[in-house]
Amino acid sequence: MGDLTGSLFAFTRGMVYADAPHFYLLTDLFMEKKVITRSCKLPDGREITIETGKMARQADGAVVLRMANTMILATVVSSEKPVEGADFLPLSVDYQEKFAATGKVPGGFLKRESRLSDYEILISRLVDRAIRPLFPDDYHAETQIMLYLISGDEAALPDALAAFAASAALSVSDIPFQGPISEVRVARIDGKFVINPSLADRDRADMDLMVGASIKNILMVEGEMKEASEDDMIEALKVAHEAIKVQCELQLELAAAVGATEKRKYEHEVNDEALKQQLWDLLYDKTYAVAKQLIANKKERSKAFSRIIDEYLESLPEDTTVDKEMAKRYFKEIQKKAARRLVLEENVRLDGRKLREIRPISCEVGLLPSTHGSALFTRGETQSLSTVTLGTKLDEQLIDGAMISGSSKFILHYNFPGFSTGEVKPNRGPGRREVGHGNLAYRALKHVMPAPEDNPYTVRVVSDILESNGSSSMATVCAGSLALMDSGLPVKGPVSGIAMGMISDAETGRYAILSDILGDEDHLGDMDFKVTGTEKGMTACQMDMKVDGLTYDVLKEALLQAKEGRLFILEEMKKVLAAPRPDLKPHAPRAQTLFIEKEMIGAVIGPGGKVVQDIQNTTGATVVIEEVGNKGVINVFATNKQAMDAALKRIRDIVAVPEIGQVYDGKVKSIVPFGAFVEFMPGKDGLLHISEIKWERLENLEGVLEVGEEVKVKLVDVDKKTGKYRLSRKVLLPRPPRKEASPSE
Repeated sequence: MGDLTGSLFAFTRGMVYADAPHFYLLTDLFMEKKVITRSCKLPDGREITIETGKMARQADGAVVLRMANTMILATVVSSEKPVEGADFLPLSVDYQEKFAATGKVPGGFLKRESRLSDYEILISRLVDRAIRPLFPDDYHAETQIMLYLISGDEAALPDALAAFAASAALSVSDIPFQGPISEVRVARIDGKFVINPSLADRDRADMDLMVGASIKNILMVEGEMKEASEDDMIEALKVAHEAIKVQCELQLELAAAVGATEKRKYEHEVNDEALKQQLWDLLYDKTYAVAKQLIANKKERSKAFSRIIDEYLESLPEDTTVDKEMAKRYFKEIQKKAARRLVLEENVRLDGRKLREIRPISCEVGLLPSTHGSALFTRGETQSLSTVTLGTKLDEQLIDGAMISGSSKFILHYNFPGFSTGEVKPNRGPGRREVGHGNLAYRALKHVMPAPEDNPYTVRVVSDILESNGSSSMATVCAGSLALMDSGLPVKGPVSGIAMGMISDAETGRYAILSDILGDEDHLGDMDFKVTGTEKGMTACQMDMKVDGLTYDVLKEALLQAKEGRLFILEEMKKVLAAPRPDLKPHAPRAQTLFIEKEMIGAVIGPGGKVVQDIQNTTGATVVIEEVGNKGVINVFATNKQAMDAALKRIRDIVAVPEIGQVYDGKVKSIVPFGAFVEFMPGKDGLLHISEIKWERLENLEGVLEVGEEVKVKLVDVDKKTGKYRLSRKVLLPRPPRKEASPSE
């Protein structure tokens, strides 16, 4: 072979270069890259290492992050050219767990990883929300971040490491990224805050927050808590931020070691400063005047703003050289500036409300007669129709993931159809937004659900958004809470939610915190902070920041204003339904849980399942039996009380322990010369000796008892060695008087 052919073999480390009659082992000729590793420690001393230069070397940036035995391969690739016509960042973030990472084979027919699970989508969103704001506003190249879990360990949960890995991959690339950032989980366990706890420790926490931040600022927060206070949350964020600062410093050090301090040059936007200034001079005052009209209706307000730019474009001559798409982009900036000025200078909002004012609220419960629970919650132009369905043990949601497997008895689904915003949108199932909003509402309500031992039902809540103008996830929390109480489930109390916003001016330092934000205020504002809770405290939160410099004092102010708002909403909800209904709907299924001794499970099931099948066939109830720990757990479901009572009696009769001295209704099973065997409890036979049938002496049982005859008997003894039961009938009969002896005797 010649040198050219040999060089082709050299693309991979360790390939053999054949040059007869000799063989040579080659190293990388064209892809040689130094492997660089850096590490940092968590507050408790556990180590996280990041390595670059070994895997995925053709990506723009790639790292392998490791903590304990958890390893994540993070890669990032960004196109050299922008997407044509785009005025946004086409960023996609995909986190995927390889089942081999934890020694598992995927379920399903294909037995391979396929579409992302809800859990993977939620982690992808956590990464996206923290990283997206730190790309330059004028960077429009298609960018993809891929995160693979290649080794999993419950001692180091990957959701708390994914953003760290993604930011590190960006840091070692030449992609323009104004990071680094990182994310950690902060959980309060036994009164102490712990960074990135294990799965077992996390499950014991009463606060569980994911926090994303740069060295200077908090960027993203999401989590759940068991009615925590605002001060508790601020303290948790401070603990998390200190850990994040260390991880950001590591990335700066890693980038310097790689030599990735210079970022690529790009020019993705064409601008016309003269046109921009012309539009500001012509249209700003008109735009601000429309903003000051305080139009409450979203569609009317949108039309009023659109008329300004439409009239300008229509005034242009046919042979104009003005770039109309560029003009529309500049007008968006004008509109945003006008709306923000209205808030900061006039202390009034686009729809005419004051900063702390909540939109009009109306609530209705029980409006869907055939559901197990229903509620319609309307706040301004946002409306959720929520339903509750009570299912059986067989309806539990199965969870089959590389890291987390099991089942869930509480399910919440959020749907956002196109008509809710007056749009035409194909109905192709839930997207990432629907999954994320549904998960937030789920976390808000899960802590008020009855304990598993007190709730035999699988509970499904569905929120269909019928109108949307901001805060639809919070409407889901309110409507879902009312629907749960309408169903009669013994939830701990109502939960409300509110979305907070903020508008700030970095030059003057002025800021305004807005309660119950509109959709427009979400887009033009600097913060979207959703908070849910009961009267006692917060149950969940989600925050995304779009600007730098949010101090803890401002954050606490936002939290306290959110508390004021959600308590107001809670009072409005309580006017309609303040507590769970005393009973389930008449048409709702009845459920009851029995706990039996482990040894009795087989008796209830019977040979080949015959006993439990007979119970279900004769009573119409559904019986689900499982072994949990050292106990048997029996869940019984029925559509009416009669079926429930019949099934419970059958089961209790089977598992009941015979008591000496108790009287039972028995049935003769067989007759033998020395007596009869009587089934006095299901599956339990005892000997009724011939001497215990009557007080009179019997020579045989002919004409006395027959097989199948029902007879009342008393359990008089249990043989300690054999466990056999001895019954008596005569002790339940009047004893005949004794014959007196004759004088001759």
